[in-house]
Amino acid sequence: MKNQLTRHLSRHRTLWAAGVFAFAGVFAGVHAAQQTSRPAIALKRDAQPVQRGQLERASFSDVVKRVSPSVVKITTETKAKRVAANAADIPGFDNPILRQFYGNRLPEMRTPPQSGLGSGVIVSADGYVVTNNHVVDGADLVTVSLNDGREFTAKVIGRDPQTDLAVVKIDAQGLPAITLADSAKTEIGDRVLAIGNPFGIGETVTSGIVSAKGRNVGILADVEGFEDFIQTDAAINPGNSGGALVDIDGRLIGINTAILSRTGGSQGVGLAVPANLVSQVADSLVKTGKVVRGYLGVNIQTITPALAESFNLKNNKGALVADIVPDSPAAKAGLKEGDVVTALNGAPVTDANNLKNQVSSFSPGTKLNLEILRDGKTETVAATTSERPGSKRAGKGLESLSKNDSNDEGVLNGVAVDELDRNGRRELNVPARLKGAVITQVAPDSASARAGLRAGDVILEINRQPVASAKDAIELSAKAEGKKTLLKLWSKGNTIFVVVDETGSEKSPS
Repeated sequence: MKNQLTRHLSRHRTLWAAGVFAFAGVFAGVHAAQQTSRPAIALKRDAQPVQRGQLERASFSDVVKRVSPSVVKITTETKAKRVAANAADIPGFDNPILRQFYGNRLPEMRTPPQSGLGSGVIVSADGYVVTNNHVVDGADLVTVSLNDGREFTAKVIGRDPQTDLAVVKIDAQGLPAITLADSAKTEIGDRVLAIGNPFGIGETVTSGIVSAKGRNVGILADVEGFEDFIQTDAAINPGNSGGALVDIDGRLIGINTAILSRTGGSQGVGLAVPANLVSQVADSLVKTGKVVRGYLGVNIQTITPALAESFNLKNNKGALVADIVPDSPAAKAGLKEGDVVTALNGAPVTDANNLKNQVSSFSPGTKLNLEILRDGKTETVAATTSERPGSKRAGKGLESLSKNDSNDEGVLNGVAVDELDRNGRRELNVPARLKGAVITQVAPDSASARAGLRAGDVILEINRQPVASAKDAIELSAKAEGKKTLLKLWSKGNTIFVVVDETGSEKSPS
């Protein structure tokens, strides 16, 4: 494989939060409201699809007049804080004498007060407002300004970093709540309007179309987030975060969240959280102050052409099961490594991200019927979701280990491996149930490098044969036949399959 799937975008592009227009600095932590049970949020819905096939409208002024009162400006303030200084910012702090002068403690620094600006959307007449998590994250004071000039101090009801959504509440009644469309019925090419407060200049409306659906660009990868963005070319800029993306009937189809840009300004690629996901998250945050998601306990990955060939699949549709958590719903249901999930409750599964988002939308205790491909045969497996456990971030990876066994022959040419000892297991967050050999070095020009292998990955299997030691890895590599080798790895906190192609012709990400 000549290129690997990375968690960031091209070095020439930057993904900007479309959101906080920061006047000074960045935000620290935030405290949501107490997690008590509340009545369900009263959302206005209209599930009918937008009327298509009509002639182009000369004006959207009637839509804007109707929707604008539902879009608000959100300003935030963070108080000055005392924080420990960064050792790298203190010249000479690596000197023991200077460290002793400070009592071997970093001196404290005082951060200045900070301010930020974003947008929000009124979703209920009794004062609930949806915005982005990154708009209110860390704020000590949140102020909501309505279209009619009124201002209210808002209370943060709950935040969900995994979708970058938050709900705040203002003490007001009879507010102009927006109507939510069924975003699943939105189609590529539909005309849309983006409404928000870019750069703090005041409410602004821009127009465009739905450019794509189901976008997963890795913006929430660090929090193991759920991405299913609607992409639009309607101009979105800093300060638009939390604002409304509406259809030509004035119904909310998404919350504007981020832009893909080289400059920090709009370049025609905006991203919005779809309204159906907004509805689900907002309802959960209002009821309990948190989001409870369904969980199966599988590590899954999208199927590449190389993986489809290795598993004898006819196409790359579905999600490949790479690992199963012991005692999880998936394990109890009988799912196995190498299964391909092709449908969930009759709905097709297109890829790993699609399955992840579908499962998370169900409450714990929900029975799911999974259609799978196993050894070329279609089967149906029933699984009952449990509550998704707290996220755990992957380890940083090892820079080096004490001794290397260089693999100069076999399919893993240019790869050095070592035993997975206790320290390595701890640093790499490798579960105790997994055995393998840790990769300590990968030659830059090798097929393994092109496939995406890197130092810190742990080889668990070679061509479906288990690897328990560095010696196993070398011997199985030497015995492997053919130019393509299927590896099972522990990489970046997940179990995945990777195909190493010695021919160099495979270009699909793993």
